[in-house]
Amino acid sequence: IGVTDFGHMQEISRHVRELLGTEEPLFSRSIALPYRDNMGLFLERKSRSGKKADALTFSQFVREAGLEPYATDRSPHLSCFM
Repeated sequence: IGVTDFGHMQEISRHVRELLGTEEPLFSRSIALPYRDNMGLFLERKSRSGKKADALTFSQFVREAGLEPYATDRSPHLSCFM
């Protein structure tokens, strides 16, 4: 998309996280803490390219990962992931 300024990249990432209702990944996060939210884990998995990643759905990911499905009040923009 032609964005080269790191500050702009951070701002775009922050707005996307707000739209998706996900938390910012902290790289200093302790492994003793519980897993991140399901959507954050799903998007991390979908970030890879390939046929498997393209075909993966949110409900399939939750089922295969053995995560607890949950109801959310997330943005209506997320329907494409469900």
